[in-house]
Amino acid sequence: MSDSRHSRRAFLKGAGGVAAGGIVGPSALASSATESTTRAPKRLAGELDVELSINGAKQKVRCQPRTTLLNALRNHCDPPLTGTKLVCDHGSCGACTVLVDDEPACSCLLLAVDARGKEVRTVEGLANEDELSPVQAAFVEHDALMCGFCTPGFVMSITACLEKNPGASLPEIKSACAGNTCRCGTYPHIFDAAVAAGGRMRKGGSK
Repeated sequence: MSDSRHSRRAFLKGAGGVAAGGIVGPSALASSATESTTRAPKRLAGELDVELSINGAKQKVRCQPRTTLLNALRNHCDPPLTGTKLVCDHGSCGACTVLVDDEPACSCLLLAVDARGKEVRTVEGLANEDELSPVQAAFVEHDALMCGFCTPGFVMSITACLEKNPGASLPEIKSACAGNTCRCGTYPHIFDAAVAAGGRMRKGGSK
């Protein structure tokens, strides 16, 4: 009978040890995982460093491969370049237009990684310090904006058109802006401003 009790006591002690081990084990694992997380670099999975040339200056941004150029400009640049507007996010309104190697492009449809090795110009890069570009100045003079969300896109599209041909006709200017939408309906003022800017550039005004 003594042997029976000893065996039972040994069994219960052994079972208790196994149960305790089942409790302590996950805790130790959790502690190890926490330490591993603490040691890991503060970087989201899949992020990479992308060097872009924006308005004549090199800028390195950290983003995911799926990040659009629009998102990179507004949220990943330092300082943020918020002149380029997020409106439709589908390439149908033109508000996010920038110049990529002097060609207009909807930055919401272009990946930041695909802009590597190219020259990107945004509306912030048009003015010469405190002097507005001819197109920007004409927009102010002709009251060619209302809410302003579409304005940077129109300015960039018209700038691309007039830099190639300052003598562009009104139909040519309208064709250059075919991808831009103004929901406020300021088209007459926009086109007046574009024609005026072209005249100024033909007379030797700065870009």
